[in-house]
Amino acid sequence: MTEVVSTTQGVEQEYDAIVVGAGIAGLYAIYRLREMGLRVRGIEAAPAVGGTWYWNCYPGARVDSQSYIYQYWFSDELIQEWNWNERFPPQKEVEGYLNFVADKFSLRENYAFDTRVTSADWDNDAQRWRIGTDQGDSLSASYFISCTGMLSEPKAPNFPGKDDFQGTVVHTARYPREGLDLKGKRVGVVGCGATGIQLIQTIASEVEQLTVFQRTASYGVAMRNDQFDDAARDHWRAKAPELQEQVYNSFVGFDYNFENGSWYDDTPERRLQVLEEKWQEGSLSMWVGTYPEMFTDDAVNEEISKFVRDKIRSRIDDPAVADLVIPKTHGFGTYRVPLENGYYDVYNQDNVELVDVKSAPIESFTATGLKTTEGEYPLDIIIMATGFNAGTGSLAKMNIHGRDGLSLSDEWDKDIRTTLGLQVHGFPNLFTVAGPLAPSAAFCNMTTCLQQQVDWVKDCIAHLREQQLKSIEPTQEKQDEWVAHHDEVSNATLLVATQSWYTGANIEGKPSRLISYIGGVNEYHRICEEVQESGYEGFTKV
Repeated sequence: MTEVVSTTQGVEQEYDAIVVGAGIAGLYAIYRLREMGLRVRGIEAAPAVGGTWYWNCYPGARVDSQSYIYQYWFSDELIQEWNWNERFPPQKEVEGYLNFVADKFSLRENYAFDTRVTSADWDNDAQRWRIGTDQGDSLSASYFISCTGMLSEPKAPNFPGKDDFQGTVVHTARYPREGLDLKGKRVGVVGCGATGIQLIQTIASEVEQLTVFQRTASYGVAMRNDQFDDAARDHWRAKAPELQEQVYNSFVGFDYNFENGSWYDDTPERRLQVLEEKWQEGSLSMWVGTYPEMFTDDAVNEEISKFVRDKIRSRIDDPAVADLVIPKTHGFGTYRVPLENGYYDVYNQDNVELVDVKSAPIESFTATGLKTTEGEYPLDIIIMATGFNAGTGSLAKMNIHGRDGLSLSDEWDKDIRTTLGLQVHGFPNLFTVAGPLAPSAAFCNMTTCLQQQVDWVKDCIAHLREQQLKSIEPTQEKQDEWVAHHDEVSNATLLVATQSWYTGANIEGKPSRLISYIGGVNEYHRICEEVQESGYEGFTKV
């Protein structure tokens, strides 16, 4: 069943479900809910589908999950028809894939594009959500499903004097679709996380002068990006059923796991062999496919960190620059690990300068560049690769109010609490796909976890309709139970001791809690299935 979206203003439009977002999760949610026969409307701020792969079109943007697992599993025909060209596809290819999916399954007709949710209020008497948009729409629906992504609300530092700067300032997550002419320009990049690394390594050979402003160094893993021919594509297509089984039963949703046993059961020679093999593999298996003690044992983490630091140091000619580029404040794997393709070699170029803003913080924009405590850097273009308000930012901006006017943003300003990362006590029929305290918030191959979460939401709604029930929400006790379990698992790891966006440390005033469940994708799936099989025990149903 398909529904042509109406944009009639002044009259409340009634739907069974409203889905916010047209990325990986949103498109899949529209497909699954429409398949059930529901009247569904999608709302998307961008003018087209793609989600994060629409907005993040900066030079060098690339997925760091292998293409043959970064895909939908619901259609064998889709798997056969789409041709991936690389092991780690660039932004344009992933965006093209999502457009292909939207066209193949006629998903666009359910969307209102260039539209933002500005209010969402639970009507307890009607047992429905009443939703307003910036286009003046008034909507109502039984189910309100957020698929806005965990990294969709950009965070830019509030340096004073921005209006004084006579050049161009952009954030990587809102990079101009038409691109920027960087040739012969003095370009400053602020930030050296996964995005900054991709950008810096891509534009360094194009610009006249590149000034990199680094606050926190990153442990990058050298990417091995194979090109695919028909034989390679056929190979991975034949393995699709096996791959699907693997990703849903692995620790972080990839087609590999911690397959080497315990660090302490291996000899030093064998450990080094494992690390070398994973390094040469050129994927995130170096992060989540070596030894599990890396996340929990300081001594093991230090040994693996030293191995990676030595790899990085060997790429940089100037020992002083190497000392700055190699992380000192955290161990390998406790901070987001990016894949890189020439990043460290960039610092051997004469036109690249690294500025350590940990020791000399940025003070302000000037008319002609950026000023730190040690001086001014003349720039024509400044690109902010400064990350996101992860997990909660986009949800908080929708002005969501649950029972008795309870504000979601106010609640999360006090403490970030959810149940399974999928529902929140006090907010009936609100489903938060990629919400905080689930693996999808940061610690999972996104397509694995987003599809699993959407399927859970779909099955939950089907249960309500079969039982002729109108709403569902977790009890306070159920939510407390999940948060306590989440914290127990998190606090056993080294990640909570590292200041990063994983713990909300990049947002001033944000409550500190590991944003992502780290008990394992496989364990999370098991718990979600238990909830379903129990008839949603611990949830209030009306």
